[in-house]
Amino acid sequence: MARYLSTLDLQSLAHHFSSMTAKVEIYTKFACPFCVRAKHLLDGKGVAYAEYDVTMGGAKRAEMLSRAPNARTVPQIFINDRAVGGSDDLRELDYEGRLDAMLAESSAE
Repeated sequence: MARYLSTLDLQSLAHHFSSMTAKVEIYTKFACPFCVRAKHLLDGKGVAYAEYDVTMGGAKRAEMLSRAPNARTVPQIFINDRAVGGSDDLRELDYEGRLDAMLAESSAE
């Protein structure tokens, strides 16, 4: 049986979502299952992020490589301009309980 969130449920969760103030960027490619998984995790936390499609290479791929020189796979995720790594790295941060703290940091810090 499906459970729907009431307005009160959403209000009680609002502090969780509104505290996510970090600047999050993710470089992706079309039909990449790891990219989908990483975005799903971020979406589940209510995180706004900028997504850059590097499927065809170009300037954004060059930008990704300049920011993370050893990166050869996607997704490549950056939180407040710090390279986090890929989908597995993001999931590990979440599992260890460190991701929410990173997401709560202001991008000005």
